[in-house]
Order: sequence, then structure tokens, then C-alpha cells
Amino acid sequence: MPHIALGNDLPGITGLMAHRPDTAGPLGDLANALLRAPSSLDPGERELIAAYVSRLNDTEFCASSHGAFAAAQLAGGRQLVRAVLADPATAPVSGRLRALLNVAAEVQGSARPVSDRTIAAARAEGADDTDLHDTVLIAAAFCMYNRYVSGLATELPKDDEYYRHSARRIVADGYRGGIVRGD
Repeated sequence: MPHIALGNDLPGITGLMAHRPDTAGPLGDLANALLRAPSSLDPGERELIAAYVSRLNDTEFCASSHGAFAAAQLAGGRQLVRAVLADPATAPVSGRLRALLNVAAEVQGSARPVSDRTIAAARAEGADDTDLHDTVLIAAAFCMYNRYVSGLATELPKDDEYYRHSARRIVADGYRGGIVRGD
């Protein structure tokens, strides 16, 4: 049960956003800018980074949501997402994306500069300044989103169809397309 009365039965961040539309707007705008706006990283890759950070933070709602959003946009689908969340070192992703996942993991792990070694490894795999910037910002933002969702003890959806429905909606409309209700 959530720590605060939301006045709705929506799971995860959707319940929080419906409860506080004044903060939902800026949070949705940030997610849209990070995950949907033009970037050197594909939207599916950015969603995968968000899902991975969420998994590292043990935030099931965000890991499952963004995992579904990534799966809907990546050629490997759910199988690829499961492989990355289980072990990015052995997952069938490009060296560039694997290196960026390592960058994201360092950001998630502590509020210190990413190590020179990890940055050099990402650059050696073809990551540029924009890739590094966006990866660090996605990882940092998802630490915040994860703490928001987990800190208030939000509920999980009643079934996994919620995530698939949400993925269709996010891919079509982005993060400002309205609250995803799962219906």
C-alpha cells in the first residue's frame, strides 16, 4: 500500500503523476526529452538504459515499464531486454551500448565522476560526447524517478498486460500523451 493517499488505483509513477499533475508535467517533459527527443542513441537504447538503472535500483515498476518500452523498440524485443537486465556483459548488444550500460551503472552506484577507465572504454567502442552526456543524465534521472516510485511504496500493476499497453502508448504518444491507465 502506498505511503500516501493517492486518490486513484494506478500503479507506480502513473498513480503519483495522476495525484500531482503539477509535478507530473515537468517529470513527463524530462522523460520525454531524455527518452524520446532526437539523440545519437535510439529511443529503445535509451529505454534500455533506464530499465537497467531501475533494475540496479531494485525498482520493479520502472524496470518492467522501461523494459517493455525498450522491447517494443528494439529488434531483440523482450528476450534482449531480459538478457541485458540479467547480465549486460553477456547480452547480445553492441560494444558501444554495453560500454554505455557500464557508464550508467557507475552513475547509479555513486555520485562521483564516472571513472576515466569506463569513459575510455566507451569512447573506444564509438561513444561520443552526446552518448556519454545522455547516458549519464538518463542514469541520474532514473535514480531520482526510482526513488520517487520506491520511496512512496507505490503499487505494481495487477498483471503484465499493463506494461505492454503502456509500451504501445509511450511509443505512439511519448511521455506527455496522458496518464497510462492500462485499459
